[in-house]
Amino acid sequence: MSQAEAPLRGRAGGLPSAVSRLGDRVLSQLEILGEFGLLALGTFRSLRQRGVPWQEVLVQFEAIAVRSTPIVAITALFTGMVLALQTAFALSRFGAKPYVGSIVGLAIVRELGPVLAALMVGGRVGAGITSELGSMKVTEQVDAIRAMGADPVHKLVLPRVIATTIGLPLLSIFAIFLGVLGGLIVADLQYRIEPDFFMQTVTTTVTVGDFFAGVVKTFVFGWIIAMVGCFTGLRAGGGTAGVGQATTRSVVTASIAVLVSDFFLTKGLMLVPTERVLGWLVGALT
Repeated sequence: MSQAEAPLRGRAGGLPSAVSRLGDRVLSQLEILGEFGLLALGTFRSLRQRGVPWQEVLVQFEAIAVRSTPIVAITALFTGMVLALQTAFALSRFGAKPYVGSIVGLAIVRELGPVLAALMVGGRVGAGITSELGSMKVTEQVDAIRAMGADPVHKLVLPRVIATTIGLPLLSIFAIFLGVLGGLIVADLQYRIEPDFFMQTVTTTVTVGDFFAGVVKTFVFGWIIAMVGCFTGLRAGGGTAGVGQATTRSVVTASIAVLVSDFFLTKGLMLVPTERVLGWLVGALT
């Protein structure tokens, strides 16, 4: 074989190998996605058949939601302050600086408050859930629970999913109010905008539908964070090194999933008349 033919043969042999590796990776990801779906289905089935383990849910709510309050508060407060600072600086070029409250209110209520709260909770809670369940998995405590006749999904997964799904919307509401408060502080101290006028621009621009559209997304965010953390932790292996890798993978996956789902949820909520839906919910409850 000549020297000119050797590279061509190497390329021809490398292409099927590359396609094979790509196919294996795709099949592996589809398998992981299928396992995730089975865990989600098993969690829903456990909730329907065995009910809510309220005692464990309260314990997890305290660990997940209550202890996440400081980091969410600091993030939301300074985000509102920075947003007001930058917005007022930009609007001053057009002579519209007094109306900084409208932009800050809409941005915080519809996007920044819920998404930043979800990212902070996902970084803290997602890592904690994965490391805790991963340590139980590698030390065979999950197998021990199963051997004792208990359901690991009902005992370990369901309480964390419920606590995060309920806790994140409450943290999001807290983040929204602190974000607006941070913007008000900067507008008052830095740009001499009266607090009454700032809040007037916020309340006249931000509607109940905007608030509903921002908060309702966090139920999905909370479910995603808890499910990704539990799934990654229960699949951990390889000792402490494997738990560390699973924790990193969980935080990255949950953050990306929150941002991707935020786009589709925002797009979907734009097509839904949120005021009408909210009115229907209030009428159904009353």
